[in-house]
Amino acid sequence: QAQFVESGGGLVQPGGSLRLSCAASGSIFSMDFMAWYRQAPGKQRELVASITRRSSTNYADSVKGRFTVSRDNAKNAVYLQMNSLKPEDTAVYYCNINPPIARYWGQGTQVTVSS
Repeated sequence: QAQFVESGGGLVQPGGSLRLSCAASGSIFSMDFMAWYRQAPGKQRELVASITRRSSTNYADSVKGRFTVSRDNAKNAVYLQMNSLKPEDTAVYYCNINPPIARYWGQGTQVTVSS
């Protein structure tokens, strides 16, 4: 059973960058689809970016061109590089497989974009 621990969030000014990390306790090598999700206050959790085992990626339109997802199967880790951050990117960010499994949700990492 995999569990995920997210880290790397924080407070950043608009236009700034952050790199999120997701550490998996189980092997993610066998998981074809990994993804980052986010949930803003008062909104439903949404898919931000996904990556296959062979590193084929897909992004939500709202982050395309600004965010980059990557994975290191040897380290059981998934990353999200976020550039040109906007206030509307403020949310708690989570990783999970895609489609997500409820028992795999971690605590997430808070990203706040504000001046």
